[in-house]
Amino acid sequence: MIYSEDDFLQLSGLQHFKFCRRQWALIHVENQWAENFRTTDGAILHENAHNGGFTESRGDLLITRDMRIFSRTLGVSGACDVLEFHRGKIGIPLKGREGLWQPYPVEYKRGRSKENTADALQLCGQAMCLEEMLCCEIPQGALYYGEPHRRTEVDFTPELRQEVTDLLTEMHELYRRGYTPKVKPSKSCNACSLKELCLPKLLRSRSVSAYLRGAMEDEP
Repeated sequence: MIYSEDDFLQLSGLQHFKFCRRQWALIHVENQWAENFRTTDGAILHENAHNGGFTESRGDLLITRDMRIFSRTLGVSGACDVLEFHRGKIGIPLKGREGLWQPYPVEYKRGRSKENTADALQLCGQAMCLEEMLCCEIPQGALYYGEPHRRTEVDFTPELRQEVTDLLTEMHELYRRGYTPKVKPSKSCNACSLKELCLPKLLRSRSVSAYLRGAMEDEP
């Protein structure tokens, strides 16, 4: 399937969706947002990475920032925090530069490496967009975590690529329907900036309609 630009979703939403489908829908379907320490800290970490006017060349390494990307087959658009090009035997030609240059996306994240694949999925989605745009293969990229100040390399395996495709298909369907899934409360809810908008404890105990009926019945 080929998506039009009007149907593109934000690639960054892939991480939200993997973390919590309801959180994704509140942000991307209902356009709700709230800040907390984690979102603010993450925004600060991204400031330098998204300096789109900054390009750095170090011999066989070219570093670009805030590279805009998209995919018509996935129906998404977004940006790479950092996109490196490594000169070697494989890659793509770059105007004004000799040899071949292998693209290598790097995504900046706050905190430490996570147990789930949310961050890796977003990075893999970036690579899949770049492959479509540049007509090349990108086998690996890296996640840079702010707390240990080091990279974690990610292999873009067939399984990870398939999960990106499957999740984006589900995201497009929910967005088309304008549907916000019900909450599945977990310990992660305490760290979510949308906790007060989502009200996970309320929805776990009973539906919103039941809550409203009860409130009306309690009125004198």
